[in-house]
Amino acid sequence: MEPAGLSSGRRLLLATLSAVAVATIYYAQPLLARIGADLAIPKQHVGWIVGIGQIGYLLGLIVLVPLGDLVNRRLLMAAHIAFTAIGAGLIALSDTTAGVLAGAGLAGLTSVVVQLAVAYTAAVSSPTERGRNIGAVTSGIVIGILAARTVAGTLADTAGWRTVYAASALVSLALACAVLALLPREARQNRDREYLRAVNSVVRLPLSDRTFRSRALLCFFLFASFGTLWSGIALPLSDEPWNLSATQIGLFGIAGLTGALGVARAGRWADRGLATPVTGWSLLLLMLSWIFTAQANHSLPLLVIGVVALDFAVQAVHVTSQQLITARRPEAASRTIGAYMVFYSLGSALGAVSTTWAYSTAGWALTSLLGAAYGAAALIVWAVSRHDARSAPPAGTATRDGSSSSDRTSSPRRRTPSGSVTS
Repeated sequence: MEPAGLSSGRRLLLATLSAVAVATIYYAQPLLARIGADLAIPKQHVGWIVGIGQIGYLLGLIVLVPLGDLVNRRLLMAAHIAFTAIGAGLIALSDTTAGVLAGAGLAGLTSVVVQLAVAYTAAVSSPTERGRNIGAVTSGIVIGILAARTVAGTLADTAGWRTVYAASALVSLALACAVLALLPREARQNRDREYLRAVNSVVRLPLSDRTFRSRALLCFFLFASFGTLWSGIALPLSDEPWNLSATQIGLFGIAGLTGALGVARAGRWADRGLATPVTGWSLLLLMLSWIFTAQANHSLPLLVIGVVALDFAVQAVHVTSQQLITARRPEAASRTIGAYMVFYSLGSALGAVSTTWAYSTAGWALTSLLGAAYGAAALIVWAVSRHDARSAPPAGTATRDGSSSSDRTSSPRRRTPSGSVTS
């Protein structure tokens, strides 16, 4: 039976939930210098505060997200955001590096609630609105990632960096209550009850589906480039010649929002079958953006242009990729999104750790080259695999490893108006 759809109010709740949850991982980015000074962490190692959060996120994708295909996602989302609140509270109360890292790891682990939200959205959306709805919820994720910098910077300058995490904990608890009160249960049939099989499918999916594999590799390099910018941008802006405060650095998140909010239309483009060309043009834009962001030591206006372009490019590819892979197997949306986001987490962690190393080694010039190199790698992946989406089999009945039974067919395909592929 076709899903009934998703109301605007529930779509807004899911987007807000996603924004708040994912922001917890990224609050530290404009605060790295301040947290490092407070806890006496060397500059070349402070990126691990973000990196540990991403590693926790990675583990959550593997061990927690597959639960969404087994049990009630509404209850799971409420539980996850409640534990995210606990992680944020631990960071706010800790006076040691170990305590902050433990809180960051827990918050990252349960912030995978955003993937449950995307999977829930895909499951309850009608096929003609799936891309649009995923785009709306993904926009919430983007808002959380980028607005986190502005919120964190402003609160840190006003009341200290610990206040950022205390406030996050309170809002997260409120959202847990809202999820339980306002979201209905999904009407799902043929639910897989074997947890280990669901977890195993997260590992096997990249091996069994070449369309998924190419989109996952794109995701890895895409967010390595994204992480290089946003985990490292506070370093040159807080140094000479700018010496910006945490609030001023956080304002650059608004520039990122300008680009990212424009990406809501990308889901509609994907619904029309334009995912492949949108991906190619977006990756070219990503490469060009680093020409402008490389000028961070010399021109703030050029940096803003680069930030807007980079965020639009990254999120356009991200939304179209999610539309493609969930349309193929909506009955296994949680594990599909979970497997895909493993690559997001690995790429983000790589960007967070490598950008602080690059900056301490040779400044922002090397950092920019690194970010551009990740973008070039993504473009190469697209160029090699751009025909996969056109020749990919349609979504079929999930097999025991979570892949579609139609993944193994090889008959000619034609594209449908929704952007999926059929025989």
